[in-house]
Amino acid sequence: MPHTPVTSKRFLLITPIWIMIASLFLAGCLPQSALPAPTETVDPNSWNLVWADEFDQPNGSAPDPAKWNHQQGGSGWGNGELQYYTDSTENSYIENGMLVIKAINEYEMGRDYTSARLTTQFKGDWTFGRFEIRAKLPNTQGIWPAFWLFPSRAAYGSGPAGGEIDIMELIGNEPYRSYATLHYGNPPERSSGYYDLPNNETYADDFHTFVVEWEPDEIRWYIDDTLFHSASEWFTTGRKDAQFPAPYDQDFYLIVNIAVGGTWPGSPDKTSVFPQMMYVDYVRVYQHPK
Repeated sequence: MPHTPVTSKRFLLITPIWIMIASLFLAGCLPQSALPAPTETVDPNSWNLVWADEFDQPNGSAPDPAKWNHQQGGSGWGNGELQYYTDSTENSYIENGMLVIKAINEYEMGRDYTSARLTTQFKGDWTFGRFEIRAKLPNTQGIWPAFWLFPSRAAYGSGPAGGEIDIMELIGNEPYRSYATLHYGNPPERSSGYYDLPNNETYADDFHTFVVEWEPDEIRWYIDDTLFHSASEWFTTGRKDAQFPAPYDQDFYLIVNIAVGGTWPGSPDKTSVFPQMMYVDYVRVYQHPK
């Protein structure tokens, strides 16, 4: 900031003392309400950590059963998927402080692939918050990793009318692109965006942080602190009396999984390589102070 130089050494020595005496006098004489307000030490808009898994269990152990459920089955999951989800530590386990979800080309219960799908339903359920995962993703044709939120009790019915927040989805033929999608309504509607890595990088090359911030009037998606998509308009057809922000005014739980094949990514082909792993450094959930 520009200023005028002071040339008197005497003035330089006396001025600080004069200012100090005047300041003390004013502080003693002014009423308390006239003094500067104390600095706010807590940001009311900050996020507080309310749930986390840092995956610090011993190598080879299963994901913490107090935090995670294993969904099992091989019905195609509504998308024509090819995997059978297991609760085996062959498909989901702890390694070097990380969760590993592993898709394997092996026969199980009429399916040619096995994998894992973990949820926090009734162990971690939240209305609004910041949901964060740091992960390194698989990369081959036919692979479909995802990190997403789904209604805990389906207050507005099943399917898109009940709501779904996809934080991260990747398909193997686009290894550089992560999708974000909000599903709602029936017939289904959606708000969707994506984030491409620069310089021919893929999400299999390194870890990236995927985040959604879900608030009553807006939902925002970030990758590595870059905002790349937001939504502030949606609705539900699941209940006639529902008002905005329904269906996004109820508890949702987290899901992290690797699917194989399906109508969107397509099936593995002769170029596909298995096994494929997703490495998860941590999962964290934050909410605003109440």
